[in-house]
Amino acid sequence: MKIKKGDLVQVITGKDRGKQGKVIAAYPALERVLVEGVNRIKKHTKVGQSAKGAKTGGIITQEAPVHISNVMLVVEQDGKKVPTRVGYRFDDEGNKIRIAKRTGEDI
Repeated sequence: MKIKKGDLVQVITGKDRGKQGKVIAAYPALERVLVEGVNRIKKHTKVGQSAKGAKTGGIITQEAPVHISNVMLVVEQDGKKVPTRVGYRFDDEGNKIRIAKRTGEDI
C-alpha cells in the first residue's frame, strides 16, 4: 500500500470529499485506511457501569475505514497542501523510497 500510518491524506470521493485528516491505521489486507474525522458513524454499545459507578456505553461516534482508492496523499508545495500520487525510486544502497509524483520530492 502506498499510504502509511501517520500520512496526511485528502478524501477525493464520497460524502466526505475534500476533507483532510491523518491516517490512524492502515489495513493492507482489506485495502482500507482509518482517517481521523472522516467517515464518522454512530455505533450503539451496551450500557454498563465502570468500577467507580460511571455509566459507559450508549451511542458513540467513531471513524470507519475508507477504501484506499478514495484517498490521496497530501504534501506541502510552496506553503500549500496539495494532493499527489505516490511513486517509488531506489537510492544508491537499493532502499525503496516513496516520492510525490506532483513535486518529485521524497516523502
